[in-house]
Amino acid sequence: MAAGGGGSCDPLAPAGVPCAFSPDGQAYFALASNDGHLRVWEAANNRLHQEYVPSAHLSGTCTCLAWAPARLQAKESHQRKKRKSEVIGTSDQVDLLALGTAVGSILLYSTVKGELHSKLISGGHENRVNCIQWHQDNDCIYSCSDDKYIVEWSTQTCKVKCKWKGDNSSVSSLCISPDGKMLLSAGRTIKLWVLETKEVYRHFTGHSTPISSLRFITIRPNESQPFDGITGLYFLSGAVHDRLLNVWQVRSENKEKSAVMSFTVTDEPVYIDLTLSENKEEPVKLAVVCRDGQVHLFEHILNGHCKKPLTSNCTIQIATPGKGKKSTPKPIPILAAGFCLDKTSLLLVYGNWFQPTIERVALNSKDTHICLERDISNCWAPTVETAITKVRTPVMSSEAKVLVPGIPGHHAPIKPPPLLQPKEVESKRKLGGNEASIEERLGAMDLDRKGRKDDLLQTTSFPVLLTQGLESNDFEMLNKVLQTRNINLIKKTVLRMPLHAVIPLLQELTKRLQGHPNSAVLMVQWLKCVLTIHASYLSTLPDLVHQLGTLYQLMESRVKTFQKLSHLHGKLILLITQVTASEKTKKVLSPGQKAKLVYEEESSEEESDDEIAEKDSDDNWDEDEEEKDSEKDEGVDEDNEDEDTDDKEENGEDRDVSSEKELNGDSDLDPENESEEE
Repeated sequence: MAAGGGGSCDPLAPAGVPCAFSPDGQAYFALASNDGHLRVWEAANNRLHQEYVPSAHLSGTCTCLAWAPARLQAKESHQRKKRKSEVIGTSDQVDLLALGTAVGSILLYSTVKGELHSKLISGGHENRVNCIQWHQDNDCIYSCSDDKYIVEWSTQTCKVKCKWKGDNSSVSSLCISPDGKMLLSAGRTIKLWVLETKEVYRHFTGHSTPISSLRFITIRPNESQPFDGITGLYFLSGAVHDRLLNVWQVRSENKEKSAVMSFTVTDEPVYIDLTLSENKEEPVKLAVVCRDGQVHLFEHILNGHCKKPLTSNCTIQIATPGKGKKSTPKPIPILAAGFCLDKTSLLLVYGNWFQPTIERVALNSKDTHICLERDISNCWAPTVETAITKVRTPVMSSEAKVLVPGIPGHHAPIKPPPLLQPKEVESKRKLGGNEASIEERLGAMDLDRKGRKDDLLQTTSFPVLLTQGLESNDFEMLNKVLQTRNINLIKKTVLRMPLHAVIPLLQELTKRLQGHPNSAVLMVQWLKCVLTIHASYLSTLPDLVHQLGTLYQLMESRVKTFQKLSHLHGKLILLITQVTASEKTKKVLSPGQKAKLVYEEESSEEESDDEIAEKDSDDNWDEDEEEKDSEKDEGVDEDNEDEDTDDKEENGEDRDVSSEKELNGDSDLDPENESEEE
């Protein structure tokens, strides 16, 4: 059965937890939970069969798993019996489980021995393993990783047989053809490889997001032409954040790259199971578990192109009964679904990953929607089969205090002793008891205490609000915490937050940094505090580069843009300064009336000299000089009356007489007469 992708903090990682049914009649169900544990459940009686904790379960969590096919298990059992003289059991009891980890290693776990069978690490992947596929005929395992490579392993030698580059980006999913000669790989595009030569046989366009699942739907095309192992076969692909499952047909004569049909679902596919079609007339049955916890059932005969997406024939949901008027039914998520051997019933796995419930449900072709009411409130304690598992419950005394694992800060607040309410005070008076004291009355009034208590609670509960908001993805709660501008409060909140919330907080900050510039200014303060305070914790994470890749690319792009903007800013400053300088030069005043006044002052000095010359040279008087002096004297009288008052008094009569003479034309007076008048 195909397993869903591993739960990861990466937004483009496949959703759900890695899980799969065993191929031998779905006797067991394996689930690798988020706490790093592998649990194997018995499907028939819903009991925990085994629990295995890898040695590096915290640093290298399980990202994918796959059961070995039944043929290979029988072959492995036969070789072991032949090689070793020990009783292992029948072939159907040999169950090998391949586990891919986040650090790039692959573990082979034996459910018969209840321990690790072998480990494949040498020369393999350098990053997280996304998908594992067993070859049905030989002892090979094929794996793909985020390091862009596909690796062919040998389970006998635990070494790499072949390694080649599968895509330019990370390879997310693999699938082997029914005859075992071809291999499908998917990253951004889908490629069909020839396993013998490791060459690409065909390209397909793929999806817009990373592909999370690949499955062949048909065994053989059942056509008249000879079958080459791949031509005419159909396969299915599902992608992250994509609500369409595409169906592709492989053809040798027509190199068509687009899908021939698609199935529509309500959310991203998490787990896919189907019944293979052996001929053209037999319809394909498909069970798709979505991220929203619903199961969609499809039944369709593959006969070429279909333009419109096909909707599901039946939808299955599970919810709580919702007893009472006030309580409402709550949905129970379905983790996985698999068809039984009779193809008329379905095995459903629902509940939480720690204690899932496995139930067999009969399918009715007439029902288009099935809603099952189940009460899982009492199913929290797992029933462990102590004869097989190695988990032991320690004997504890009644005085011992048990600390339950949980998130720091989620304990109940310590309540002060209850204060007497006003009603209780009145009842004491009526009953004739002791009268309440003044202290009790003031305490019952609760004056000026509520506001201080709320402020204290608001500042001390920021780490708890931040953790709850990150877990529940509550937008309002996160806004209340992240929009604070108090740097000291930000530092205290980051210092007191739990370590497991550091990576989700960084991803939330990265998302908000891409938004409005005003919010980005606040997010930078938070980012600085997180990276400085929790630097030691972040340096211990093995996949830190993968976790912070988006943030690094965002900062790098911003820095590149900042350099260009700074160059543009400098050029604009130069232009603005040149423009302002040129405008200042234009506004300088040209020489005006003040320059004329300066010139006239110089002429006045010349006049005074001429006047002195007039007085000293009475004998050498001339008509032309007299006319010039009279004109100058008039100009001086008009413009400089205030400056030369003394000159006016002395020479006033002289000026008047000369002006009258000029006007009357009687300017032929002797100089002696003029001197007499003076």
